[in-house]
Order: sequence, then C-alpha cells, then structure tokens
Amino acid sequence: MSDTQIRLLVADDHVLLRTALCNLLAWEPDITIVGEAGDGPMTVRQAVELRPDVILLDLEMPGPGPLETVRQLTAAVPGTRVVVLTMHDDDEMVHALLAEGALGYLHKSATREVLVAAVRSAVAGGTTLFTPQRPTARPPRPVERPEVQNVLTSRELEVLECVAEAMSNRKIGRQLGITEGTVKRHLRNIFAKLEATTRLDAVNKALSARLIGR
Repeated sequence: MSDTQIRLLVADDHVLLRTALCNLLAWEPDITIVGEAGDGPMTVRQAVELRPDVILLDLEMPGPGPLETVRQLTAAVPGTRVVVLTMHDDDEMVHALLAEGALGYLHKSATREVLVAAVRSAVAGGTTLFTPQRPTARPPRPVERPEVQNVLTSRELEVLECVAEAMSNRKIGRQLGITEGTVKRHLRNIFAKLEATTRLDAVNKALSARLIGR
C-alpha cells in the first residue's frame, strides 16, 4: 500500500449504494473520497473540477451512455483512471470500455479486497477485470482445502493474507520482515500452486478454498 493519498470520485445514480461505497472505501488509510456524482454529465464536471486520481464509475447511470462517458472523461482528464462497476457480464462492453481507456471492469459481486486492489492498481496504470465465473458443461473439480494446504507453506499463507489486504510487495516485506525479492518469489510459488494468473485471482482462489478468511 502506498503512502500517497489516492483521490477518488465515486459515481453511481443509486444514492444508497454510492454512500455505501464511499463509507467502505473511506476506511482505507490511503484513499480519500473527494466527490460523488449521480449521472454521466455530473461525473465529467466533477472530474474536471476535482481532478481525482481514480473514478469509480457505475455502468448504468443516466447520461450519454458508458462508452461516451468514459470517452469524455479520458479526453477531459487524461491523467485520471477510470474503474467501471456493473451488474452485467458483457465481453463486448468490457473490450469496448478498455479500448476507450478504462483501466478496470468489476462486477458488483466483487469483494472489498478486490475493489480496493483495483483502485490501487489503476493508480499504477494496471488493468483489473473481475466478472463472475460462468458455468460450464463440465465444471472443474473443486480444489479441496486439505490438498492445497499441504502444498502452500505457512509463509506463503502469510503472504496471501497480506495480498488479500491489498498490500504492495514493499508493504508485505515490511509487515513480515522479509525482502521485496523474497515476497516476489513467494508470490510466484503461490501463483504456480494455485494456478493463478494475477494477485486477485490468487486471493479469490484462496478464499474459495478457505485458506484465508475475510
């Protein structure tokens, strides 16, 4: 977690949800809520006035539509990162929004850890995608908790707990008293053992296997 404050604008037309998001994210020591908006045009105006680092943007707000809103935001405040929140899982929309400059696409079923990590990742220029797993004709056999626990070491579990708190590698190193290079080595081992592709993927798989508890 960086010591620099992340200035966040939350845009959602549902007041209760917007307030809940603000309250949830305001608990993070490195995130400051600088404004709220309830529609697309207001979001653009607030972004120009407040110059936030990240905008958390609801996909279904009133206005010109998500693509045009993101297009206007990236043109008006090119240094601001946009992370989209939605109840829909639409591959075409995901690709279109990313093409317009969005750096995150999160289904609203995402956990607090996923949401916070996506905001922090966006500041660093990273892209985060989180959509519900789709059922398949032959679903994969679930990973049994004992089997995974026998593979992961106690130190790797400690690193996973820190990753679930959206800590940076440097912060994890300070927390556990190890070097940043050692943290990266543990993460590579965790990714390989859990067959994960990203930090968020590793956290989600660890939560599903009940290796770590939130």
